[in-house]
Amino acid sequence: MNPELYLADLEAKPAALATLAAALEEADPFAGFPPRVDRVLFLGMGSSRYAAGVAALRLRAAGVDTYADYASAAATCPATPGTLVVTISATGGSRETLDAAARYAGTPAFTVAVTNAPGSPVTEGAHLVVPLHAGEERGGVSCRTFQHTLALLLALESRLTGTRRDVPALVRRAAEATADLLDRRDTWLPRALELLDGPHGVYTIAPAERLSSAEQSALMVREGPRRPADACETGDWAHVDVYLTKTLDYRALLFPGSRYDAQAMEWVRRRGSTVLAVGGEVEGAKETIRYRHDDDPEVALLTETLVAELVAARWWSAVAG
Repeated sequence: MNPELYLADLEAKPAALATLAAALEEADPFAGFPPRVDRVLFLGMGSSRYAAGVAALRLRAAGVDTYADYASAAATCPATPGTLVVTISATGGSRETLDAAARYAGTPAFTVAVTNAPGSPVTEGAHLVVPLHAGEERGGVSCRTFQHTLALLLALESRLTGTRRDVPALVRRAAEATADLLDRRDTWLPRALELLDGPHGVYTIAPAERLSSAEQSALMVREGPRRPADACETGDWAHVDVYLTKTLDYRALLFPGSRYDAQAMEWVRRRGSTVLAVGGEVEGAKETIRYRHDDDPEVALLTETLVAELVAARWWSAVAG
């Protein structure tokens, strides 16, 4: 793992997204699906599971019976006909995901491997392999692969639900949004570093529909600079994390869009805590970072973690140096 190479991986996001958009325009990565899909099961760990959790919620809302489980779970959905099992591993070698995939090998279930490493162990025995087209992440941290996983799962949703979402166009808008944040980082990053640099870590908050943004952001702070960080869903925040604002120097990164933003911010204002908002105005935030297309929730889903990733890159570089 290397902080300079990690930063380079982040800076290459717009170009990688352009590559993915072109690949999606050229061919449907999910062509070859069976005619019957009764149930969808996502299996993965870490960032892969974060992305899968949001995808599963969206598919359930569209009427598709969908689950996103830890690949490490001892048991999950049965391998019945009509079951679509999607194993997600950026490296293609996550032990838990390989073990989970093995349980479905040779069963009536239709298996799909989503990976950035075609030909890796996770693809063995899969009926279909879907490449992430994220390029090599030389920094050793899943950042582009997380973003590309989300985009491809949106494409999967479009196929399963029959919606006519223009996913390549969405990916290109996310590339523009990502480039905007990168190009203007000198105008917002110093203040973000100042606001989030507290003695008790960083807390990230996002609506259920974009919970992966909070989870991935917290992971980036833990994985690179090795600082304490944890994620929470906005509505649940009032039930599980509000207590921390009374005793800690509470510093939070908030991704707005929940109907419960105001409820959380009421406690934040009352306790004098610090919140940095990304992508939308919320009353009581110390600062708000805006970026191109941030009024589109799907662009936000694909883009907003870059704020925490760049904060983590700066802190990590300082520690390594």
